[in-house]
Amino acid sequence: MNNEEKKQYLRRYQAAKRRAKMIQEEIEELRSSKTSPVGLGDGMPRGRGTSDLSGYAARWDELVRELEAEKEMQMVTYREIRQQIGMVPDTIEQEILSRRYLLWQSWEKIAVEMGYSYRNITRIHGHALQHFEIQ
Repeated sequence: MNNEEKKQYLRRYQAAKRRAKMIQEEIEELRSSKTSPVGLGDGMPRGRGTSDLSGYAARWDELVRELEAEKEMQMVTYREIRQQIGMVPDTIEQEILSRRYLLWQSWEKIAVEMGYSYRNITRIHGHALQHFEIQ
C-alpha cells in the first residue's frame, strides 16, 4: 500500500465526523423549519390539512436513526484507526499520526505543540507513513 492510500485510510475518521455533522445540521434545519412562525402558520383553519406533521415526524425519525448509525460507524472507525496507529513502533510518529488524523490538527499546530519545526514534523510524518501498516 502506498502513502496516498494510507492517508486515505487515515482520513476516514474525519470523513465520518463530517457526515455526522451534516446529518445533525439537517436535523437542526428540519427542527427550525417546523418551529419558526412561518413554518407554524397563523392558526387559522385551512381546507388542505397542512398541519399534518406525519411527514415531518417520519423524516425526523429517519434522520435521527441515520445520525445514530453514522456516529456508531464513526466510533468504530476511530477505534480501528487508533489501534493501527498504536502499532507504529515510534511514539513520536504515533503522536503525529494521531494529532493529524484523529484530532485533525494543522501541521503548524502539531509543530508548535510538539516543539518541532514544521519541516521536521512533515519529515517525521513521512517516516510514520512508511512504518504504518494496515492489518
